[in-house]
Amino acid sequence: MTDTTPPNDMPPGPTETSSSAETHITDILKSEQDAQGSNVLSFASLESVSVQNGHAHVSLATSRDNASRVEPLRARVEAAIASLPGITGATLSFTSHRPATPAAANAPAQGGGHRPFNLGDKKPRNAASRHAPDTLLPGVRAVIAVASGKGGVGKSTTAVNLAVGLARQGLKTGLLDADIYGPSLPRMLGRNTRPEVVDGTILPIEAWGLKSMSIGYLVDENQAMIWRGPMVMGALTQFLGEVEWGELDVLVIDMPPGTGDAQLTLAQKLGPKLAAGGAVIVSTPQDIALLDARRGVAMFERMKTPILGVVENMSYFCCPNCNHRTELFGHGGAKAEAEKMGVPFLAEIPLLADIRASGDEGTPIILSAPGSEAAHAYTRLAQAVARALSSEHSPKEPS
Repeated sequence: MTDTTPPNDMPPGPTETSSSAETHITDILKSEQDAQGSNVLSFASLESVSVQNGHAHVSLATSRDNASRVEPLRARVEAAIASLPGITGATLSFTSHRPATPAAANAPAQGGGHRPFNLGDKKPRNAASRHAPDTLLPGVRAVIAVASGKGGVGKSTTAVNLAVGLARQGLKTGLLDADIYGPSLPRMLGRNTRPEVVDGTILPIEAWGLKSMSIGYLVDENQAMIWRGPMVMGALTQFLGEVEWGELDVLVIDMPPGTGDAQLTLAQKLGPKLAAGGAVIVSTPQDIALLDARRGVAMFERMKTPILGVVENMSYFCCPNCNHRTELFGHGGAKAEAEKMGVPFLAEIPLLADIRASGDEGTPIILSAPGSEAAHAYTRLAQAVARALSSEHSPKEPS
C-alpha cells in the first residue's frame, strides 16, 4: 500500500512521477545512515515517488520493528530531497507492514489491520483480540458521537464544550478527536503535551476535567497526515483499544465530517457503547447544511445508533455593541428539520466572536466565560444530553 494520497483539504494540482527524481531520491536513501551505519534502504524499501507542484511525496515500506529507525532520519532525508533541482519540498511517509508468518491453528481468520503507532509493546498481544469490538473501551459506559454531514459547521467546538459541560454535570468524561486529517483538539484544549506510553498503552492527556486523545498530540501541528483509509482506520482503532481510558461515564467522540469509512468503522466497532449513548448531529440553519445533516442522521439510524438530537450552530449573531440580533444564515432550519425527522432538537448556539477566540486560546468558552450567552447555550446542551444518558439510553448496572 502507498500512503501518498493527500487529505481532502490539499489544493489540487498536476501530479507527475519523474524517473530521474526517483533515481536521485534512491541515492539519498542509500547515503543517509542511522547510528548503526545502515542506510535507509537496508531496512526499508522505496514504494513510490510522486511530485506535485514541486513537492515530492516519497513512500517507504518497512516492517513494524524497523519503523522506529526511519523516524530519526525523516527530517534529514526530507531536507536532502527538497534540495534537488525542481523540488521545493518533500514529505517522507512510510507504511509499517507486519511480516507474513504462518497462522497458528487457533488464530482468527482476520488480522487486526494496520497499527500506525509503534507503542513499543514488550509483550505484543494478538491484534485481532486486542481490537475486537467486545474488548474496546471496557470501562466506558456510553459513547456519544458528535457528527455533521459536512465540515465548517462548528462540530469540534460543539464537541469540546459539550464534553466539558458533561464533566461539569458530574460525569466522568473523555474526549476523542477522531478527525485524523484535521485534528483540532490540542489547540482547543490548550494542550500540546506528547502523551506518555506505558507498557504499550497510551495515557490520555488530562485537560479541563477530561481525559483526551488526538493524533494532534502525536504529530507536529504543521505535519500533514498523508494516509490512505486503512492507516486512518488503524489509528482510530488504536485510540479505542490502546489508550488507557479507564472508567468513564461517557466518551465524547468528535467525528470527522461526512459519512465515510471512519464513521462506519466507529459505528460498527462501538455498536453497544453507542447504543447506550447516541449521536448528536451539528448543523447550521441554511438548507445546504441541513441536507448533509439529514444524511448524517440517516447513516446513524441505519447503524442502529440512537439519535440524541440536532444542534443548530451559528443560529444567530448578537451584536456585542447594541445587542441587535441578526440571523445571518437563517434561523430555525435545524429545529424544523429535527421535527420533520422525528428526532429531538437540543440547542441553539449563537455565532459569537468569543466562541472562536476561546477555541483559539485553548479554554472552552463554557469555562472561560461561564456567564456568557454562549456558555448558557452549551450548558443547556450538556444538560439535555445528560438527561438522555440517564433515561432510556443509559446502560444497565452490572448485576
